[in-house]
Amino acid sequence: MNRRAFLGSLGLVAAPLGVGAQPAERIHRIGFLGNSTPALEANLVGPFRAGLRELGYVEGQNILVEYRWAEGKYERLAALVAELLARNVEVIVTAGTPASHAVKKATTSVPLVMVAVGDPVASGLVPSLTRPAGNITGLTSMGDELEGKRLELLRDVIPTISHVAALTNSGNASLKKASEVLRAVGAALHVRVLLLDVRSEDQLDAAFDVMVQKRPDALLVPGDRVFLTNRVRIVQFAAQRRLPGMYAYRELVEAGGLISYGPNYAAMHRRAAYYVDRILKGTKPGDLPVEQPTKFELVINLKTAKALGLTIPPSLLLRADQVIE
Repeated sequence: MNRRAFLGSLGLVAAPLGVGAQPAERIHRIGFLGNSTPALEANLVGPFRAGLRELGYVEGQNILVEYRWAEGKYERLAALVAELLARNVEVIVTAGTPASHAVKKATTSVPLVMVAVGDPVASGLVPSLTRPAGNITGLTSMGDELEGKRLELLRDVIPTISHVAALTNSGNASLKKASEVLRAVGAALHVRVLLLDVRSEDQLDAAFDVMVQKRPDALLVPGDRVFLTNRVRIVQFAAQRRLPGMYAYRELVEAGGLISYGPNYAAMHRRAAYYVDRILKGTKPGDLPVEQPTKFELVINLKTAKALGLTIPPSLLLRADQVIE
């Protein structure tokens, strides 16, 4: 018996590659930077995970997701991005303009898939929507342009409105333009707009105190993760002061607010998985156009309207994507 036959009889001769065995599948590592907490963003992370599964990615098998949570504190973003980069992630997914800027400042090589940012061109994230270039792509909510529409819808509900308090956040670059749009539309509608800067939850009480003193007719809350994180406090204050509220996020209406108007953020997070897949398969992020929303949702809480003594116009109810009763 020759040596190879003898070793074969002992099971010590390796089979040729590809015969009865497959090479181990590569495990990709990506980062997901959440602005609040896992509980508050479950409705966004869930669709993102579902989008990954639809594309063949299974967490723990061929993809690992490093989750980091800012808990509504933008000052934590830089450190959280540094943590993700230290984990050698291949892609970072994050929502909102401040978090996207934190990634942009930290790296020009690791791809960023941004979700639900305001105007990414005006805020300096990308030079163009069609050809973003560099390491950044994703989806924009174009939220700053929606504030005027939200004020118009609020006027449809309350035709006599003349004074609106609007929260803003000077730490969010996209809200600068949103505030300008809101002031311009307010002037055209003869509605005075009181802008209240709230950069963190610690400043909410001061904003509430100003509203108690100034007594606006209604409250407008734009798209910002500080406001989403603190939605219960904001909605409770509005209820106590009997302030009709217009919100960027449906979650505030589900928490008891009056009305919301904006893109489907859950669908945008699901779509983000497509961008991750393309990048992991070799497409340069700068070659993937930034997508804009094509559908906007109107959500109305009739229970809250009744509590405020408001009658929602039938035409608005017919346009609503969801009516909470």
